[in-house]
Amino acid sequence: MTGVESPVYEPGHGLLKGRTAVITAAAGAGIGGATARRFLEEGARVLISDAHARRLKEYEAELAREFPGAVSAVACDVTDETQVRALFDAAVGEHGRLDVVVNNAGLGGTSQLVDMTDEQWSRVLDVTLNGTFRCTRAALRLMRDSGGGVIVNNASVVGWRAQAGQAHYAAAKAGVMALTRCAALEAAEYGVRVNAVSPSLAMHPHLVKVTSAELLEELTAREAFGRYAEPWEVANVIVFLASGYSSYMTGEVVAVSSQHA
Repeated sequence: MTGVESPVYEPGHGLLKGRTAVITAAAGAGIGGATARRFLEEGARVLISDAHARRLKEYEAELAREFPGAVSAVACDVTDETQVRALFDAAVGEHGRLDVVVNNAGLGGTSQLVDMTDEQWSRVLDVTLNGTFRCTRAALRLMRDSGGGVIVNNASVVGWRAQAGQAHYAAAKAGVMALTRCAALEAAEYGVRVNAVSPSLAMHPHLVKVTSAELLEELTAREAFGRYAEPWEVANVIVFLASGYSSYMTGEVVAVSSQHA
C-alpha cells in the first residue's frame, strides 16, 4: 500500500445480527470475500457464491473455521439463470428467509473500442450488468413475498467518469447504477431498499498480479489519500448500506473514492 497512513480495521458491532445474506463473487480475494468476512463479523449468516468452485470451497472452509455454523457456499455463474435460481433457492432452503443480497459479480478487461470484439463487449456486460439484473430479480421475488430486505450492488467510479480501454466495463457499471435507481423505486412498496457502492481501486493479490506498477501509480495518484482502498474498506460501506443505519436510503450510489466524476 502507498500513502502515509494505514487504515484501522474496526471490529464487528453486531450490525447484521440475525440477518441472512447472499454474496456473489465471494471466493476469497477482493471486495466479495472481504464483505463476506465483515458480514460474519457483524453477526450475519452468509451464503457465499462464486463461479470458481474450487476457490469458493477453500474460502468457505477458511471462514467456517472462524465462524462455525454461520457460512455456507453454492457455486453459481451469474450468466446462467438456472444457476441463479438454484442459488437463491438454496439460501431460502437453508435459512428459511433472505434479508440481504450483495451483487458483487463483475468482469473487467482492457480493450480499445476500435479493436473490441462483440464477444469481449457481450461477455463483460453479461457478467457485470445482466448478472446483477438476474440476481436482483431473483432477490426481489423472494423479498416481495417475505416483506422486505436489502440489496447492495457493486458499481464503479468508471460508471461516472471516462477511462480509455474501459468502454465495455464503464457501460456495464453505469448500467448497474441505473438499474439500482430503477429497482429502488419499484421495490419500495415491498419494503426493499436497493443501493450501490462505487469504488475505484480496491487492490487484492490477484489484481496486483495483473496491474503494472506504472498503472497502479497513476491510479493511486488520482485518489485523495494517495493510496488504493483495501477491499474491507469498501466492505464497511456495504455493511452500512445493509444495516439499519441506512434505513432511509434507497436508490443511492455511494462513492467509495474521491473520484466521483
